[in-house]
Amino acid sequence: MNVSNNRRVLITGLQGFTGLHLTAELDAHGYEVWGLGDIQPTRPRSVKANLMDVASLKVAVLAAQPHYVVHLAGVASPAHGQPKAFYDVNLVGTRNLLQALDPIAAQLKCVLLASSANVYGNLQGGLLSESNPVNPANDYAVSKLAMEYMAKLWLPKLPVVMARPFNYTGIGQSASFLIPKIVSHFVRKQQTLELGNMDVWREFNDVRDVVHAYRKLLEAAPVGQIVNVCSSNLVSLKEALALATELTGHALEARVNPLFVRANEVLKLGGDTTLLKTFVPDWQPRRLRETFAWMLDAAQKEFAATGGLRDGSGATPTNATPSLPPIQP
Repeated sequence: MNVSNNRRVLITGLQGFTGLHLTAELDAHGYEVWGLGDIQPTRPRSVKANLMDVASLKVAVLAAQPHYVVHLAGVASPAHGQPKAFYDVNLVGTRNLLQALDPIAAQLKCVLLASSANVYGNLQGGLLSESNPVNPANDYAVSKLAMEYMAKLWLPKLPVVMARPFNYTGIGQSASFLIPKIVSHFVRKQQTLELGNMDVWREFNDVRDVVHAYRKLLEAAPVGQIVNVCSSNLVSLKEALALATELTGHALEARVNPLFVRANEVLKLGGDTTLLKTFVPDWQPRRLRETFAWMLDAAQKEFAATGGLRDGSGATPTNATPSLPPIQP
């Protein structure tokens, strides 16, 4: 597909889980994708810069000359052991990026910042809309909410849009997240799996749908808006395990580890899609069955190809053992 002269997108965190899927989505729809990161680029049209170094960001931005920007880079896991890093990278780093974009503000059509549904906290149940009160419960969520407030200071000079994704998963996600962990256990035919409260209902959305929504938000450019990226499709952990059993033919024993159970946990939590559908009118997110089948197939092929040397999730192995899936950045 030919790339027009005004469809150049700069993605921070391009080589991460979401960034790789977003690159595929944008490539398929005729965008010229540039990447920005603090490691040596491994693909064409990538520029090296550090979010903590405004000078390097300015050089990178001038090299890429983007018309769109998607900011995915950041410290993503609420379990990260260095709370200061959340504020350094997610807040100050984002401000540095916006400052670096300032000189080319006139050519920018949309700057999409990935926030998180974690900003709503753990005390509200049901399907949450953008009008629900925010009540962040950890440093990660506070840093994301602070990022949102900071970004508003750049309006209307920069065309900023903020996305609040709910839980999502897919091939390539770290096994420190719940669904890849489940996939790994079933592919390896392990006999037991330790989780937290299994009587909770959450969204488990597909990364392919999330990046589709990101592209549509770039195109709609609802400047100044905060938009939930969600499905309203709630699935219990028990249902997820039953689905994995059905798809693989393997049964395991899921045990509740009290260390993984959160106090005062909301039983049902998801997002309201009303606002999202105004900007993404073709929004039809996949159900978990399709996502699970996709991930299991990839993990089984990888597991067979490596002789069982990898963890079987299709992602980098880890020793982390989450109870609930952390919400993506």
